[in-house]
Amino acid sequence: MSTDDIPGPGEPIRFDTKIAVLLRDDLEPWQRLNVTSFLVSGLGAQIPEVIGEPYEDADGVAYLPMFRQPVMVFEATKEVLVAAHGRVLSRALPRAVFTSDLFATGNDRDNRAAVRAVPTAELDVVGLAVYGPRNGVDKVVKGARMHP
Repeated sequence: MSTDDIPGPGEPIRFDTKIAVLLRDDLEPWQRLNVTSFLVSGLGAQIPEVIGEPYEDADGVAYLPMFRQPVMVFEATKEVLVAAHGRVLSRALPRAVFTSDLFATGNDRDNRAAVRAVPTAELDVVGLAVYGPRNGVDKVVKGARMHP
């Protein structure tokens, strides 16, 4: 969506893309927040078009830009998450992954090493983030439900 496609003030904005986070339903509340934060940071870092303009309050204080569109957060069983992982790989959509091993690490270097140490089919995925065309993302998260 270019700035020419953005409707005027008060008119709804519809995006042809979607940002979705899928969390395993057996995570503790703190884990859900942690996993979501890590996952979406990957999308923002690699896909510049998902980031909007910087913010500014009425006093002129500047704030960092954020995603230009909502992030939909879903939850699912381990089985649904495994299937979603397979679908996101087969569709070659931009994605971020969080595995259970990352709860035992404390930095990016060790996180990457923990993921690299496990074959794709054996990853214990507890979270995925995906960005892409709305219908493609919907197919990836099929079987999941909106996070309560």
